Amino acid sequence: MSAYQLDYLDELESEAIHILREVAGQFEKPALLFSGGKDSITLVRLAEKAFRPGKFPFPLVHIDTGHNFEETIQYRDDMVKRLGEQLIVGYVQDDIDQGKVREQTGKNASRNALQTVTLLDTIQKHGFDACIGGARRDEEKARAKERIFSVRDEFGQWDPKRQRPELWNVYNGKIDKGENVRVFPISNWTELDVWNYIRREKMELPSIYFAHERDCITRNGQLMAASPFLNMDDDDPITRRKVRFRTVGDMSCTAAVASEADQIDDIIEEISNSKISERGARLDDKVSEAAMEDRKKGGYF
Repeated sequence: MSAYQLDYLDELESEAIHILREVAGQFEKPALLFSGGKDSITLVRLAEKAFRPGKFPFPLVHIDTGHNFEETIQYRDDMVKRLGEQLIVGYVQDDIDQGKVREQTGKNASRNALQTVTLLDTIQKHGFDACIGGARRDEEKARAKERIFSVRDEFGQWDPKRQRPELWNVYNGKIDKGENVRVFPISNWTELDVWNYIRREKMELPSIYFAHERDCITRNGQLMAASPFLNMDDDDPITRRKVRFRTVGDMSCTAAVASEADQIDDIIEEISNSKISERGARLDDKVSEAAMEDRKKGGYF
């Protein structure tokens, strides 16, 4: 790796650590939202650098749809045990059982959108005034509109017109009662930056990020991991494919990509040559042109 690459990764790391420390200094009850994906894993590594040898000044919060990849949940539990940090889990199934949300039906049914209610309930229950997440501006056009400190109103809703200026790395965390802030420390990173950082830091990831053989079906032109969560029928023949996942989410809306990349260097080369964005493997983003923005306005992360 060249000196230039080291310098730019150091700069990104330094900015993210500064943001995490700003959160700790400005807010009373922050939380770090953890999905088990590479971006939130990167945030945990950055939090270690920002706050060790002390404890994190916030718990990890996972909103569990109940339709997760087993590898992701196992990684989460192993990581929390290793770190010795607090994990809070909000379960979408609980909100379904209580009638707060209704399970979708049909072949494209997903719990991904339902987790917004669980997230907002979890924020309210624990009184979080700031939630740290791994969203990046390069992922999707609605996320490109976000500031690093992004204010949500008392209903958890996002108004892109209420974004505050952020000049000279000065972040304004002042909020009114009931409001909270979503914080994005790696907002200025790209997917390739994250992978270069993972390689440099020798970080472990859930195995689904690397090429492996898996039973798959093809749905809406995308390869999906065969699962009962997909409402499969006779029109969904199962084939054995070598795939990996570029992003981790609900199994019912996260597509795989055919790949032979089973090492980090191979993945970096594959991403460098790819003409499809990372979020191109998320079926929930394809509902409409403004799918992500509509969800964010309703409280989605």
